[in-house]
Amino acid sequence: MAKYRCTVCNWVYDESVEGKPFAGLHHSYTCPVCGAPKTAFVPAEGVKREKEGDTTVAEKIIEQLVAIGVTRVYGIPGTSNLPLVNAIRTNDKISFILTRHEETAAFMAAAHGKITDELGVCMSIAGPGATNLITGLMDSATDRSPVLALVGQVPEVYLGSEAFQEIDQIELFRPFSEYAETVARANQALKLTIMAAKYALKKPGLAVLSCPTDVLVDSLDDPIIVPERRLFKSPTVSPKRELESAAQLIDSCKRPVVFGGWGSRHAGELLIELAEKLKAPLVTTSRAKGVVHETHKYALGVLGSIGTKHAAQAIRDSELIIIIGSGFRQANLVPAGIKILQIDNDPTRVGKTFDIDVGLVGDAKEVLKALIPLVKEKHEDEEFLSNAMKIREQHFKELEEESKDYSSPINPGYVIQALKRNVSKDAIITVDVGDHTYWFYKKFICDGQRPYLCANMASMGFGLPAALSAKFEYPDKQVICVSGDGGFAMLMADFTTAVREKLDITAIVFNDQKLKNIKKEQLREGFPEYGVSFPNPNFAEFAESCGGHGIRVEKAEDLDTALREAFDSPKPSIVEVIVDPDKMAASTKRVE
Repeated sequence: MAKYRCTVCNWVYDESVEGKPFAGLHHSYTCPVCGAPKTAFVPAEGVKREKEGDTTVAEKIIEQLVAIGVTRVYGIPGTSNLPLVNAIRTNDKISFILTRHEETAAFMAAAHGKITDELGVCMSIAGPGATNLITGLMDSATDRSPVLALVGQVPEVYLGSEAFQEIDQIELFRPFSEYAETVARANQALKLTIMAAKYALKKPGLAVLSCPTDVLVDSLDDPIIVPERRLFKSPTVSPKRELESAAQLIDSCKRPVVFGGWGSRHAGELLIELAEKLKAPLVTTSRAKGVVHETHKYALGVLGSIGTKHAAQAIRDSELIIIIGSGFRQANLVPAGIKILQIDNDPTRVGKTFDIDVGLVGDAKEVLKALIPLVKEKHEDEEFLSNAMKIREQHFKELEEESKDYSSPINPGYVIQALKRNVSKDAIITVDVGDHTYWFYKKFICDGQRPYLCANMASMGFGLPAALSAKFEYPDKQVICVSGDGGFAMLMADFTTAVREKLDITAIVFNDQKLKNIKKEQLREGFPEYGVSFPNPNFAEFAESCGGHGIRVEKAEDLDTALREAFDSPKPSIVEVIVDPDKMAASTKRVE
């Protein structure tokens, strides 16, 4: 005998108790508890499929994702997505990663897309589960990370009737999604899944599938769509005449600067080759930090408010900025009169913010391969380079001084230099948002390490979920989360996810009991400090209570030992550092 569950109130029709097969009930039958129609019931247990080999819509959606290459789905289970969760359970090629909060799941999916360029997938229930995804999904939308959100929904038969936990999910997500649709019929499921993946990978960006529970349990035996016959993405190169115009512009300018953005992340060697041929300073966006070794002769670090003074100086002294793989909307960073060559694979981002002299539409790596042979090699202009290089040299001296600063409370700059001394060359570093972000991006010199951050939304809470995602992808690499106490505390419950999944990440938490970046903004705007302080738990003890490893550091001279201990631990670790609440990193402004 079988059981059927009402998807509205969860009352169960048990055939052994009721004495009548559920299938034999009249179509007008309603739930005796809440009055839901017969169509609102789904199989609970003991229900045999009509014939051997029958599969459900949920199982087919998961099979389709596996065919695309998805190996993990992050999220939280509940009534409206249980068919999907069960479909993952029964498929040995994919895993369900339970998180403590849907925001964590969405950030993990976004980080997966950023780190791998492949589709990240997260899942939630209807109602609050869907709304909890929004911040992480906005990160994927604005940072152009390919993500698919599978969002459970109330039974299709109840859509539009103000059912429990019903919200208009398509209306909610569509404004920032590349694709958002409801799987309203079984025969739509595979086509919509492949379309969602296609749109998520195309921009890249966010795709959302709203999945009513009753549709998910419908039978579906359609064959899986072969991804290789539906998903296509070929790198593009600008026409030769446009490349020649770009080369002529470069050749006509004596003082070019090479500026690499996120779109150039796979072209680090070509950025160096171009800079060396032009004898040009090389700067990057914050997202592209680490794409080139910042110890290189011409590398000047990050341009922008969280960047270096010498990068800003190079821009000020230049005649031409060669922008590669960045929309570069910060028009305020560009002094008047500078010529601009912009390269991007999205034509809407070329000349988006200000007029440019030459625009090339195409993949950064492929365009650089074609462009570099066309430009003439330049002689080094010592006068041009001298100002920025003097500032860079002074900057390195400051880093050396900070590396020896044993003051108390601990200087945040010392924390960054201690990290640099002990980190692996190929480490992945996920950076949360706060005052520590400025310290890291200004003071940490990448020579093989790859940082990741929530760039355009600049949302606190990104660091820990991103570290979890990175460790899943690269279990043999050192993965470090650099976070402030404010951002870390937002999603710190998911440190238990690291413990459960045996992800030996290390979280370095800057503990100053303050939203210090907001304090800095208040002071800058002429407001008194207010509403930015809070008492903190002992984060090291929290780590231990979760089953991880925790170390609290109150003296600078103890930090190196603590970091080495954490990095060597087989457990997830938190290194809690008590830093100076009054020592704040300054923003870098354009030099007029």
